Amino acid sequence: MKIDRLIGILSILLQQEVVTAPRLAEQFEVSRRTINRDIETLCQAGIPIVTRQGSGGGISIMDNYRIDRTMLTNTEMQDILAGLRSLDSVNGTNRYGQLMEKLFAGSSDFMTGNQTVLIDLSSWYKDSLAPKIQLIRDAIDTRTELSFLYFAPKGESTRVIEPYYLIFRWSSWYVWGWCHSRQDFRLFKLNRMDKLKLTANHFPRRNVPLPDLSNEQIFPGGIQVKALFDADCKWRLIEEFGTDCFEEQPDGKLLFTADYTDRENLLSWLMTFREKVTLLEPEEIREEIRQILKRMTENY
Repeated sequence: MKIDRLIGILSILLQQEVVTAPRLAEQFEVSRRTINRDIETLCQAGIPIVTRQGSGGGISIMDNYRIDRTMLTNTEMQDILAGLRSLDSVNGTNRYGQLMEKLFAGSSDFMTGNQTVLIDLSSWYKDSLAPKIQLIRDAIDTRTELSFLYFAPKGESTRVIEPYYLIFRWSSWYVWGWCHSRQDFRLFKLNRMDKLKLTANHFPRRNVPLPDLSNEQIFPGGIQVKALFDADCKWRLIEEFGTDCFEEQPDGKLLFTADYTDRENLLSWLMTFREKVTLLEPEEIREEIRQILKRMTENY
């Protein structure tokens, strides 16, 4: 991927006074023409790179531009490498690991040191998720429309989108794109997508707004929940909602309050605690739980 190569070239230039284009081409296994285009891209990004011909010449960062020599500290570079390694956990490949090996080969102390941050973004759905991510990345790179079957609370539908961003948020992966059926930008969850494929249609890039990823936008709330949990549920409440979500009662029970978003998700979540929770409010959901338990009793 081009962005991987650009990070790699910049890292080498920060470590070494001068490097030649043929050496970079060999190290990253691309043509010299590709390296020249990468150098032009870095220049357009504001990195003051100079090239010198002849004996002792090559590619370097401008001598009087000292700020870039300290632009990335050892810790910051380790963070970048941790991020690159995390992408391997998603794709199920070793592409980024191979990039890091190239960066480490013959590098200075700038690239060495113990790795203290390890990130694994894989999930239970890794086998099905990785091909989707790769296909969406290909579609974004080539500006090719995607079609898929989408499953939502209101039903399933076939969608065709122009994909622009892959997003990891709230422990899940999403794609942000222009939806033809809605004639607007929409956020789609990858785990709800099926029969994903590239179409034969290419699209010109639109003026793309960044998605509003605030919790208030995606999880608007609206259901004021009050429930009483057994004391041994404390670890889970803290894990999912933090230490301020409940008040410990004199008898050891936990009075939980929260602003919940989705009625169905709330019901499902409460059921996972079985007899260890009593919902106090809202009353209409208390009644719905009574009806659910009644029907479950009839089934068993």
